[in-house]
Amino acid sequence: MIKIILSCLVLVLILIYFGNTSVKLSKYTIKSDKIPKEFNKFKIVQLSDFHSYSSGKNIIKLIEKIHNEHPSIIIMTGDMVNKYDQNFERFLYLAEVLSKKYKIYYILGNHEKRLRKDDLNLIMGKLYKFGIKILSDGKITIKRNGDCINICGIDIPLSYYKIINKPSNIEEVINVKLNKYKEKEYNILLAHNPLQFDIYAKYNVDLTLSGHVHGGMIRLPFIGALLSPERKFFPKYSSGVYEIDGKKLIVSRGLGHSRPGIRLFNKREIVSITLIN
Repeated sequence: MIKIILSCLVLVLILIYFGNTSVKLSKYTIKSDKIPKEFNKFKIVQLSDFHSYSSGKNIIKLIEKIHNEHPSIIIMTGDMVNKYDQNFERFLYLAEVLSKKYKIYYILGNHEKRLRKDDLNLIMGKLYKFGIKILSDGKITIKRNGDCINICGIDIPLSYYKIINKPSNIEEVINVKLNKYKEKEYNILLAHNPLQFDIYAKYNVDLTLSGHVHGGMIRLPFIGALLSPERKFFPKYSSGVYEIDGKKLIVSRGLGHSRPGIRLFNKREIVSITLIN
């Protein structure tokens, strides 16, 4: 019995090690008649929840995986640094290297929002210098030979990430931010927190890209994600593709985790999305 217990413990430790050090590439194809023909096979690489986690060697491997995908653009959906960070060198190195080759669009996550003002200003200044577009309730239109798609950001106030005493008027807040988008255009929404997808799907956003949940940290066989950052069990949206009334959501499992935290049956993830009309 002791040997069996020890063997199971060793197996779990091995799984935790590889879940926290290796990176998987998840590929999705999103098909829609609204995608203009000039954007057929347009490829988006999504990076989320990096949390300054990787070592220098692993960052090089991460960059190589991204290069191998040949993305049209890169999306960063928040929490690329950690609220506990003393410096931001790992993330800024990753951002600088990638910005030399790709257009990058970035939104804030709850960890960026918890930084000291001086630290956040430092990061935003560096990203601006790298030419990375920071979307805070804003929209960027990408044009190709007369066709276009929109990349839209939504900035959810930090108070809505609270575990307790969370404000109840989230739908009113989202309405103000999303009711301006036109149905005839193909709109991609960057929203760090996927847990409001039921609300996002009521608006003219065709594809939402999110992170935040870290795949549930621990994923149970046949059940899925165990826990959300809000300390809720079995979060509804944690990994992969979801759909409501034709509106799609893709949730990244992220590239790191806050502390304390481990991953089990839940590898770190790069998401690659190809648009098809």
